[in-house]
Amino acid sequence: MSISVENVSRQFGSFQAVDNVSLEIESDSLVALLGPSGSGKSTLLRLISGLEQPDRGKIRLEGEDITHRQVSERGIGFVFQHYALFKHMTIRQNIGYGLRIRKAPKAKIQRRVDELLELVQLKGLENRFPSQLSGGQRQRVALARALAVEPRVLLLDEPFGALDAKVRKELRAWLRRLHDEVHVTTIFVTHDQEEAMEVADKIVVMNQGRVEQVGTATEIYDQPATPFVMSFVGPVNVLPSNSGIFRNNGFEATDEQIFLRPHDVLIQTKPGEAFAPAQVSRIAHLGWEVQVELEAGGQALTAFVTRDDFHNLQLQPRQHVYIKPRKAKAFSLATAATAR
Repeated sequence: MSISVENVSRQFGSFQAVDNVSLEIESDSLVALLGPSGSGKSTLLRLISGLEQPDRGKIRLEGEDITHRQVSERGIGFVFQHYALFKHMTIRQNIGYGLRIRKAPKAKIQRRVDELLELVQLKGLENRFPSQLSGGQRQRVALARALAVEPRVLLLDEPFGALDAKVRKELRAWLRRLHDEVHVTTIFVTHDQEEAMEVADKIVVMNQGRVEQVGTATEIYDQPATPFVMSFVGPVNVLPSNSGIFRNNGFEATDEQIFLRPHDVLIQTKPGEAFAPAQVSRIAHLGWEVQVELEAGGQALTAFVTRDDFHNLQLQPRQHVYIKPRKAKAFSLATAATAR
């Protein structure tokens, strides 16, 4: 089920939550709305669901205008961050609730609930109450309940935000597998860049009520359209173009700022062509990689190196080294200031 958002805006008092957003979401895709708090992603999700009405613009499902239709008429499943399960109902009753209020036959309800218990890996727990489950299990119940009525679209608002990091990572992988089985067009809201990049087919990066860029994880990370996207999705060093590390590296001193990923800072212990002198100020071991804080020409920057490279370089604090950007991206000062 494809979704079209056409020039949609929503304002709350003086706050412009969504500002003239247009967006095309392909049928059966899994899309992340990614952005900081206040960027408009949850409001956009609620506009699609019908929980909010736009001030301007249209929303279409498979070409059909649903802008002013009631929530119950849209065929959309919605999962909230805090589950919203009925505490007095068993897991089976929670999952079947939507079918019961639609007066579906009992045999159909039982069959559908059994299918979903198997799908979300909760078979055997159907007679427990929500208080007897872990946070991750309760979130799976909430997803099963939303899927029970066979929605045309599934919307998830920060679905893993209330969970600890380990459970969140497990559920991300589970959600991706679940989507590949049920093939329901799914949109989920998150402020977690890693979550969006790991799970989604496409990522919609939002900022101040607008869409900054739409693309795959690779496109968003490697080909950022704006300074905000490059700064928000993944770590980055922001340096003036006249910094010494860019001399002889294809950058001229202009009214631009250079955005350089820490993974793209090359370090060696001997001078080399187009390498600039620097000094190690701090080293942090992050397990799977090593973060090296550097100072070069009065500018502080961060580099990430693999454990093997760190071992080979034998880096120490206050050590003099030489650095070179593998690749970097320039944005004008005016554009960079607007993004912030």
